[in-house]
Amino acid sequence: MMTQPSTISVERLTPGIRKITFSNPPVNLIVGETVSRLVEVVTELSEDPQVHVVVFTSSTPGYFFNHFDLGRAADFMPPDPEATPAWIDLVVRLSTAPFISIASIRGRTRGGGDELALACDLRYASREHALFGQPEVGGGILPGGGGTEHLPRLIGRDRALEAILSSDDYDADTAERYGWVTRTVADDELDGFVDGMATRLASFDKAALAAAKAQVNRATLPPDADLRAAYTQFLSSLTWPGAQAFLPRFEKLAAETGPEELELRLGHYIGTARRKSG
Repeated sequence: MMTQPSTISVERLTPGIRKITFSNPPVNLIVGETVSRLVEVVTELSEDPQVHVVVFTSSTPGYFFNHFDLGRAADFMPPDPEATPAWIDLVVRLSTAPFISIASIRGRTRGGGDELALACDLRYASREHALFGQPEVGGGILPGGGGTEHLPRLIGRDRALEAILSSDDYDADTAERYGWVTRTVADDELDGFVDGMATRLASFDKAALAAAKAQVNRATLPPDADLRAAYTQFLSSLTWPGAQAFLPRFEKLAAETGPEELELRLGHYIGTARRKSG
């Protein structure tokens, strides 16, 4: 039984459009309940013949979907080592679902949150307020939710390496130029633009939408086995000596700056913590 409200809410905007809103203030960290609920929701919506379009958004100012809460790392450990991890189940279901998924990104989206956005079909970002990053390597661990599989296919090997290895934050204009997002939109126009795109797509024949998506998927999606292998390596990296040694230094920095300030400029502070420890 849940002891707190779900981090995920689902709204029926029209017969063909659903909106999934994430809320885990103050900084929208992804927890185990987020993952399990999203698996349930994406499965339910995939089985609903009415649903043409699903929009992902956030109600927490300054944040879209943020990174995993590694203070609750046990949430992300599969109970059966032979089973597909819930996060990989989620991103595979989302990228192959018979509906069109749209990420409406306003605020920070890093780590697992960025990997969720990468699994969506279309990504529209606030030009002024969206920020992207894969901070894992800077913390001594590895991306595990699809970043190392999806990002190179979108932006190329060298830019993906730069983003993943540097663990820095990337603004929306850079993300658009790289191909990380579908396009950027002025912040005050983002909601209207996404609503218009969702309404347009929902007016089309669902069978045609799903079949066109499946054709593009054949040419672009990574093999499921690669996603599972990356997640296994991510779990293993949590125990690496480098990650264990860095954690107390990072916790000290969080105490000095405050956790909310740390999350606002995570890319900057990861570099700061590393230089101080060097």
